[in-house]
Amino acid sequence: MELEVLESDKEHIEFKLKGERHTFPELLKYYLIKNPDVEFASYKLEHPFDNDSIFILKVKKGSPLQALRDANKEIMNEINDFKEKVKDAFK
Repeated sequence: MELEVLESDKEHIEFKLKGERHTFPELLKYYLIKNPDVEFASYKLEHPFDNDSIFILKVKKGSPLQALRDANKEIMNEINDFKEKVKDAFK
């Protein structure tokens, strides 16, 4: 996955996720909107055949970069928890 920042300021960031259509952007959106400091989080495809998604994030307070870091940490915690559960289930 490649990330290209399109716009960035103190409360808004817009970036392109190259090679990502729905799976990862939807996961990221889910974790971002759980954050009470996030005002808006979504993504779009410019065309139905695009392989890149444009992600838009706006925060009420704090920084959009911190909100991304927090969501990333939560995603990684969930993945690690699932990994351990699979490991335990298939001993």
